[in-house]
Amino acid sequence: MLMDIILYLLQIIQYLYQQNCWLITFICKYIPLKQWAFDDSHSPKYQKFKTDELPRIGYRQDEWDWQILIPYFEHKYHKKIKPITRRKPCSIPEDCKCPSCNAPQPYLYPNNGSGGQIKCKVCDTTFSPNENRFSKQFTLRCPHCGNALVPKKHRKHFILHKCVNPKCPFYLHNLKKVDKEHLEKEYGKNEYKLHYLYREFTIDFFRMDLNTLPKNASSLKFSKFDSHVMSLCLTLRINLGLSLRKTAQALKDLYNIRISHQQIANYCKTAAICVKPFVDNYDYGAGNTFTADETYIKVRGVKTYIWFIMDATRRSILGYQVSNNRGVGPCILAMRMAFRHFKKLPEGFRFIADGYSAYPLAAQQFFREFGEAFHFSITQVIGLTNDDAVSKEFRPFKQMIERLNRTYKASYRKTNGFDNIDGANYDLALWVAYYNFLRPHKSKNYHVLNKVELLEGADNMPGKWQLLIFLGQQTILNLQNSASA
Repeated sequence: MLMDIILYLLQIIQYLYQQNCWLITFICKYIPLKQWAFDDSHSPKYQKFKTDELPRIGYRQDEWDWQILIPYFEHKYHKKIKPITRRKPCSIPEDCKCPSCNAPQPYLYPNNGSGGQIKCKVCDTTFSPNENRFSKQFTLRCPHCGNALVPKKHRKHFILHKCVNPKCPFYLHNLKKVDKEHLEKEYGKNEYKLHYLYREFTIDFFRMDLNTLPKNASSLKFSKFDSHVMSLCLTLRINLGLSLRKTAQALKDLYNIRISHQQIANYCKTAAICVKPFVDNYDYGAGNTFTADETYIKVRGVKTYIWFIMDATRRSILGYQVSNNRGVGPCILAMRMAFRHFKKLPEGFRFIADGYSAYPLAAQQFFREFGEAFHFSITQVIGLTNDDAVSKEFRPFKQMIERLNRTYKASYRKTNGFDNIDGANYDLALWVAYYNFLRPHKSKNYHVLNKVELLEGADNMPGKWQLLIFLGQQTILNLQNSASA
């Protein structure tokens, strides 16, 4: 009797478990929960902003050599392979060899007459001397179906590979999400990203030198003015956000110093070259939460982009980059600046950005280059309202980097744009130095973000600029000595 009760209870438990599973499946499928992150990401229209996983790489195995194959066939199949007896003069060059088994010209013959295709008598391989398919050392394959990827588009910095398998599970899964009305159109499927895509970069952004100094720098040997006048120019131009001409007017009105706006621009350029190595190589002691964003400026009326990466804990700018495009290359360079002092990422690392696809693609390239030490995902805060749990939790970090953009734009607006991209680089380097080391911040009780003992000894801002230039010169000497060593 007791065994029957236990068996009956077990049957009830199994039945209730099946009902719970059915209810959970029903809720997940038909009732959209507000706690789910990125409801829009389940839409096929949002698929084009996603970065697909890395492909599988199939390496080509070396085939047998013809000198081993001929005795093997004779021993195994009693088939003796002899050189070809030709009735006409051979049009195949004497130095031509089979790319599969390396058989020489006596074992090769034209397979399609004058079509150019050649066949090997030893291994029965057909090939063309002009287009050798065996020259590939590896093949990129789709991680979902295993088919070889086809190069579809050649862009400036990358080659776009695509999986064209119509039975690929990834393609079929995305195809189910598309509305039937779009499928009935003639090119309705082309409005969505359905196939697996991979970008193979032709430029190695991880081998680019981040310490290269710009050219056309003027000397610090002053003929008419001295270093104090130069530091005054930097204080008025960078700290107070005056334009070049207003800076020249202020020096004339306040100190009776007559100096041209072009000379002030030359001073700023030289100071930026000296200060930039110190700012870039300084160890900020960054935390485990970074936030990033990009904004745009104008260079001769054309949009130019500026990338910022900020430490959310200490508010310091760790990576910055000026670029004439919004591709993934400048994003990788800015991340390299931010990760300069990391041998591996700290535990619980978070990288917060908007929904732009360059950030996940850059993170994928870091994982491809450095492995698990730099394996991180991008937390994307999408939109302007907190429609999901992720946006609600990480919106303050996104607002932090947006506030940084507005702070920089306030100083940039006085310039009315730049004449060339070098001018934008010089101005940005000086502004980042001022923001990280000289500017008082309300979040730090109106103290600087990073205290440097040498700068604390200066009584006024012109003196701090002179000491900052001195620190930059020392950093340049250290980099040159380490490079020569």
